[in-house]
Amino acid sequence: MQPGAPKADNPAEYLAQLDGWRLATVEALRKAVTTAAPLDERIKWTHLVYFANGPVLLIRAEATRVLFGFWRGKRLRHIEPRLKPGGKFELATMILREGDVVDPAIAAELARAAVALNRELGDPSKPSG
Repeated sequence: MQPGAPKADNPAEYLAQLDGWRLATVEALRKAVTTAAPLDERIKWTHLVYFANGPVLLIRAEATRVLFGFWRGKRLRHIEPRLKPGGKFELATMILREGDVVDPAIAAELARAAVALNRELGDPSKPSG
């Protein structure tokens, strides 16, 4: 677990451990993505993970940053160039620090596009074939 990352059993507990800009950032991202697309929100791997036919996106608060990542984020960089590729699958993540902002319309567009990719291509955490 990253320093400053909440340890929680459910999203409400996760949010209850945040304050200041991290809470505001996580709440804004969460609202944008959950109103944009039908997602199942869970705590997995110690952060907020959103599922629709497999994992779609994550929001992870750490001590000095908030991560906003997408399992197929490499395919979404045309929507948001701040998504940086890395990790397994086609993961790409945006690192947000105090003062950084994500336009809610862009966050919503990313969520909708990511759900559509999972619908089209299947669960990104499973081997293709």
